[in-house]
Amino acid sequence: MNIQAVCERYHISQDTLRYYEKAGVIPAVSRTKGGKRDYREEDLKWVENAICMRNAGLSIEMLAEYVRLFQEGNDTFSQRRDLLIDAREQIQKQKEEIEETLSLLDYKISRYEEAVKTGVLTWDEKHPR
Repeated sequence: MNIQAVCERYHISQDTLRYYEKAGVIPAVSRTKGGKRDYREEDLKWVENAICMRNAGLSIEMLAEYVRLFQEGNDTFSQRRDLLIDAREQIQKQKEEIEETLSLLDYKISRYEEAVKTGVLTWDEKHPR
C-alpha cells in the first residue's frame, strides 16, 4: 500500500506518517525498487498503534522507546511492560483531570439552568463561579 492510501485510510497527513517513521514511532517501512514506501500489514499495525497511542497523549519519545525495545526482542518484555504501565498511569491522570473538569462544567450548567428558570444565579461556596 502506498503512503497516500495509508494516509487516507487513517486520516493523517503524509508529513505525519513520514515523521513517525523518521522519529522511530513506527519501524522503517519497506520500499519499492523505485524507493517509494510500500506499507505491508505489519506496517499498518504499527501505524494503528502510533495513532492510538498519540491520541491517548503518549509522547513521541515514549513511543520510539517502545518500538526500539520491541525490535531488541523478547529480553525486553519487562521494560516494555513498565513503559506501558507508565503510559497507562499518565492516561489515568489525564482521565481524572477531565472527569474533574466535566464535574465542574456540569455544576455550572446546573446553576445556569436554575437561573434560567428563576431569574437568579446562585453559587455553592465550594465551587468557583
